[in-house]
This record gives sequence, structure tokens and C-alpha cells, in this order.
Amino acid sequence: MTRDLSARFLDIAPEVQTALRQGAAVVALESTIITHGMPYPQNVQTAREVEQIVRDNGAVPATIAIIGGRIKIGLSDEELTWLGTAKDVLKLSRADLPYAVSVGRPGATTVAATMICADLAGIRVFATGGIGGVHRGAETTLDISADLDELARTPVAVVCAGAKAILDLPKTLEYLETRGVPVVGYQTDSFPAFWSRASGIPAPIRLDSPSAIADLIETKKALGLEGGTLIANPVPEADEIPAEEMNNFIDEAIGEAMQRGVVAKAVTPFLLSRLFERTSGRSLTTNIALVKNNAALAGRLAVALSVSSR
Repeated sequence: MTRDLSARFLDIAPEVQTALRQGAAVVALESTIITHGMPYPQNVQTAREVEQIVRDNGAVPATIAIIGGRIKIGLSDEELTWLGTAKDVLKLSRADLPYAVSVGRPGATTVAATMICADLAGIRVFATGGIGGVHRGAETTLDISADLDELARTPVAVVCAGAKAILDLPKTLEYLETRGVPVVGYQTDSFPAFWSRASGIPAPIRLDSPSAIADLIETKKALGLEGGTLIANPVPEADEIPAEEMNNFIDEAIGEAMQRGVVAKAVTPFLLSRLFERTSGRSLTTNIALVKNNAALAGRLAVALSVSSR
């Protein structure tokens, strides 16, 4: 589907539309953190705080969701509140996105779906918490997140805190390399592990400024190389749960999931719920901190890209 054809499904908020027309900085934000990440009203409050952080760093926020069969690029206060209290909201990836639009079901966008919608609207930068990846045991289950293939095909820069440490991080990085996705460690030589600043795995590339990342993205585009760029931004030191401590919690939660026979799509929600309990809520506190940290970097990156493309 071309961007011209897909425009009939898009509702772009006036502020976002103006910024895009002027070539100003815009940052896409996903909506699953609102519908599947935390309870109301904390979810709506956090979403508004993240949007404000994007503004504070020079860019216009565009939270993305599917409401009434429309792809909303930027939500009003009323839409954000509605989404934060709505029931039976679908969690959308690439495979689910056309279904939600065609039948008018409300849906919250994951990394893959947010990248697709951002690209349709002409947004080049997206801030999230962490990407999906290759699941442990994928050699037998073939459980690999659609986020990775989306990064290989869709030209959106994704700012994250790495991949969740419940995944197989070495295989996730290997898959990204195979699919030609540049993975940048922002001011770090170690690939971040979401709740923890360092996984112990070397970051494939290190860059230390938004302008340097913008140069990489523009060079990639000029060379005709398709797909996005992954920017791995470590959680602030004051907010991290050290890897040694977190890995113990993860191993316990994975063992419990195996004992209970939790499989397929139920695994990740189960593990995240158990980690919340085992860390006495610290995992969610760290999650919120890293999302805000990523929003700040994404805002600065979007500004650098808007300047370099003029």
C-alpha cells in the first residue's frame, strides 16, 4: 500500500500535521504502555508526562493508536483518557493492524505497528521502552518478535533501552545483524538489558551524540539501504536494577512459567507480572524511568534529523 492510498485511514492531529509540513521534529510514541502496561490513572498520567518530555526536548509528540477504525497519529486529551480506561483493546502488531482498522476495533500499537503507522505519516523517530526479540528456546518454538523484521524493512529510528532481559539477547542481536539493522549503543559500549544498564554483550556501534546518530541515519538513507536504526539508550543509573540481581528474578519467573505450562503469547505477560511481584514493583518504576529517558533522547534525535534534512 502506498502512502497516498493509506492516507485515507489516517487521522493526523493538527499540531503533528503542522510540524510535518514544516519539516519540524516529531516523535512517535506507542500506546500499549497505556492499555497493557499499567492501571488507570497512572497509565494516562505517564503518557502525558512522556509527551511533555518530548516537547521539552524540542519535538512534537505523536502517540499512535487505532480508534474507530482510524489510525490516530497524535491523540487529544479526550482520546488519551478514553484509551486509558477502555476495555478489550487489541494489542496490535503488523499481522493485527489491518484487522483492527477494517472492523473498527480499538487497538494499541506495539513497536512493529507503531513503526508502520509512523512511517505512513512521515515520522522518522519513535521512542519506546524496549523492543521484542528472539525468545529463549526459539530454536524449537520459532518465537521471534515481529519487531525485528519491522526494523529491517521500515525506515524509522527506534530509541529504546535495549531488549527485555527475559529474551535471548545474543540471538536477538545476531538476528538484527543478519537482517542488516544498525544497532547503536548511545554513550555505551555494552548493549543495555532494559531494566539494567549493561547486558555484558558489546554494543555493535557506539555513538555519543544525537547529531552523530542523525548522520548515520542520513548516510544509511543516502546509500539506499532500507529499514530502520535501533538506538539502545541505557536506563539512568539511579533507576536501574543491576543485571546480576535482575537475572535471578528472571530465572525464577521463567522456571515458574515452565512449571505452569505457560506458552506462546501468554509467556511475556506472565513473566512481567511475576517480575513486578518479585521486585516489589521496582520493575515497573524502572520501566517508566527508561521510557522517559528514551523520550528525551528521541526528541533530541528528531531535532537533529530535522536540521540535517533541511
